[in-house]
Amino acid sequence: MSYFFSGVILVYAVSGFLLNHKNDFNAEYSIKQYEIKYDGSVPIAQTELNKEKVLQLLEPYDEAKNYTQHYFPDSLSMKVFLKGGSSLEMNLSTGIGLLESIKKRPLFSGLNRLHYNPNKWWTLFSDIFLLGMVVLTFTGIFMLKGKRGLRGRGGIELLIGILIPLLFMFIIK
Repeated sequence: MSYFFSGVILVYAVSGFLLNHKNDFNAEYSIKQYEIKYDGSVPIAQTELNKEKVLQLLEPYDEAKNYTQHYFPDSLSMKVFLKGGSSLEMNLSTGIGLLESIKKRPLFSGLNRLHYNPNKWWTLFSDIFLLGMVVLTFTGIFMLKGKRGLRGRGGIELLIGILIPLLFMFIIK
């Protein structure tokens, strides 16, 4: 059983690390930006940019299959919407556009989702895992006797292990 719990602990450890560093690293999505240059003459007339021409612009970036629609918010720009939240914004006077490609990271986003209890079955599994961890913890606490056990150094370490999270929870904000 300890190998089973070790596997679950490793999964929770990785997903917890990703959540702790969500301001440093986007585990959910890979976001890349590309500068696109129109290969025709500029300024570009809106009538020149039909769906076929827009798909040609997207093809080198493997985004043509994700095209949903495009429109012109004003006379100097075009906005293209792509599946998954990606988009292209093009300046018609310069012929330069910015393609923002957003791709879901399958493994990392899945690991993060586990921390948010995605369904009742995962909640049930997590509760069973919690009970297993409590049993393992209490049996481990009482295994060692003497000065290294609960009444000695082990008790001090247990108290510190409880106080540090409480300190962060109540004092350090």
